[in-house]
Amino acid sequence: MIEQRRKFVQRAVAAGANLSALCREFGITRKTGRLWRDRARREGLQALADRSRRPLHSPHRLQEEEVCHLVMLKSAWPNWGPKKLGQLFAENLGRKLSRSTCHRVLKACGLVATRKPRVRRPVSVTVAARVAREPNDVWTIDYKGWWRTADGSRCEPLTVRDAFSRYVLCAHLPPNGRTESVEAEINRLFRQHGLPKVIKSDNGVPFASTQGPLGLTRLSASWVALGIHLEHSRPAHPQDNGAHERLHRDIKFEVESQRQVDAKAQQTALEVWRREHNEVRPHEALGGRRPAELYRRSPRALPRDRPELGYGPGYLVRRVVPTGNISYQGHSLFISTALAGWDVGLRRLDENVVEIWFSHLLVGELNLQTMRFGSAPSRSAKAHGLAA
Repeated sequence: MIEQRRKFVQRAVAAGANLSALCREFGITRKTGRLWRDRARREGLQALADRSRRPLHSPHRLQEEEVCHLVMLKSAWPNWGPKKLGQLFAENLGRKLSRSTCHRVLKACGLVATRKPRVRRPVSVTVAARVAREPNDVWTIDYKGWWRTADGSRCEPLTVRDAFSRYVLCAHLPPNGRTESVEAEINRLFRQHGLPKVIKSDNGVPFASTQGPLGLTRLSASWVALGIHLEHSRPAHPQDNGAHERLHRDIKFEVESQRQVDAKAQQTALEVWRREHNEVRPHEALGGRRPAELYRRSPRALPRDRPELGYGPGYLVRRVVPTGNISYQGHSLFISTALAGWDVGLRRLDENVVEIWFSHLLVGELNLQTMRFGSAPSRSAKAHGLAA
């Protein structure tokens, strides 16, 4: 390329040279031809070598202290991308940076890890879920996969988040896996934040059961008694609760990867992470806002006393004893130990069938000919005069 330029210039500076014809012959524009000719006249043929296209003056170039601030943000939150870090940079220093600029600077500093290309797979069909349109419409709940601290303690956080605002209500390490420990933490959240309309979970213990009617457990039955609706993802389909699974992925990379000395220190680290997630980290799905900016307490407060379930006219009320049985027409009928201590409503459907309701849920039917309790077709609670 340089040799071609030299040949062009040698002919262009000759007496009587036709610049336009030479430019056509060499396949360049007149502007480029004049540039090469004039540069060679001023500086000699050595000036025809390739030159950097970097501008001589960059008024928008980052200053050293600005680069240091961006590096400091990346060091504080190594798992955050350039978009979130760029927003924090703009809020702290009052200067907006494009996503590409943040990425370029961090890459030049060796702070960007090379990732394997993501394999795109077809998305399977998921079940219809209730859409959260305001805070406390839907809470999602699950256990994060366990890990061990430096002293060997097992850590399996219970996580609860508000689906609308992405606000993490808790990332709690229960003292044990008993239902009572989970119930105590959830009741604490109810007292602090009020009641949600829906709680969504997977089909694992203690949120659901494969044995009880409608998958009810003692824990989820207490939620139903408070007027909370239940929603379960399909078995072996974590994508039905994908946003919560993404939350667990963040915990894996930002908390689990930095294991603490014991469970107490690990709980402190989880709480620090939860506050950063809610109050510091911008969320792209929220338009760059923080969950704490959107979340507010539910107007439905946790009642002080255990709720009494009323079934209205036409229903015969029976108390479920600790063994899970009720008495009806001189017979002891097993319903479910999950409903022990609660009242159920019996409604005569026809001469052979009695419906058995728990709050707004039709949990099953009693066949009067065989005196056996079994599952029932799904029916609307409102169609039978019950408050949903």
